Amino acid sequence: MKATLITGASSGIGEAFARRLAAEGHNLVLVARSEDKLAALCDELMLEHKITAHYVAIDLNDYQADLRLFKETVNHDLDINFLINNAGFGSMGYFADLDLDRELSMVNLNVMVLVALTHRYLRLMVEEGEGTIINVSSAASFQPLPFMAAYAASKAFVTSFTQAIAEEYGPKGIRILNFCPGATDTGFFDAAGMEEPVMIKGVEEPEDVVETALNALEKGKTSVISGWKNYLVAKAAQISPDKMVTASVAKVLRPKVESQSRPAAVSDEEE
Repeated sequence: MKATLITGASSGIGEAFARRLAAEGHNLVLVARSEDKLAALCDELMLEHKITAHYVAIDLNDYQADLRLFKETVNHDLDINFLINNAGFGSMGYFADLDLDRELSMVNLNVMVLVALTHRYLRLMVEEGEGTIINVSSAASFQPLPFMAAYAASKAFVTSFTQAIAEEYGPKGIRILNFCPGATDTGFFDAAGMEEPVMIKGVEEPEDVVETALNALEKGKTSVISGWKNYLVAKAAQISPDKMVTASVAKVLRPKVESQSRPAAVSDEEE
């Protein structure tokens, strides 16, 4: 059975993807840590849209979790022809004050797990001559971000990696999209104890962000930034000196970070 696999599917952008694609008739495999949320979402979507929805409750940061997830879908004859790598998280604070294990887990989930799942399912898509992958990066991937240093760097990897393989596999019939949302109403900033987004660019709803991604995919794009303000800021950062960019970001973030009682570990699209 052909199906769409979505990581980080229990809330935020991942849940919005699940709801939108279920409405379009996609069978789903939803992946996250929260079994209760996944089970409830699967039941709701199957009842409302008459699709088949499976879930896998797993912490993708666990040892060989990506391999176990892959084997689970293969063993259940689930033909994953659409993969959305959405799971991830971020952190905010002076880097040396942040928990090292948490930072390494973030890099592992945002980068290593995404690469592993992309590789495993891409091989099968190439064999079939068709398939779609959306890797959720971030508008933060286009510039260094003081106080979110490892997070922005991990997303820079995702953007570079995804754009490269999109060019490799486009001629083989595989659609691959580097998707860069900006500030989205998913709980990211609430978890950080912040009352407003990092940069004043506007906060989008998950449903609008998903609409941007799917429209870009249908138009054959290989990369898209959600929100015109995010697009302008990202493009400006690309042509500005790095020192100017980092100084501007630090000026905004430093007082926010220093007003916090402790470093914040914040959900991006919490897996």
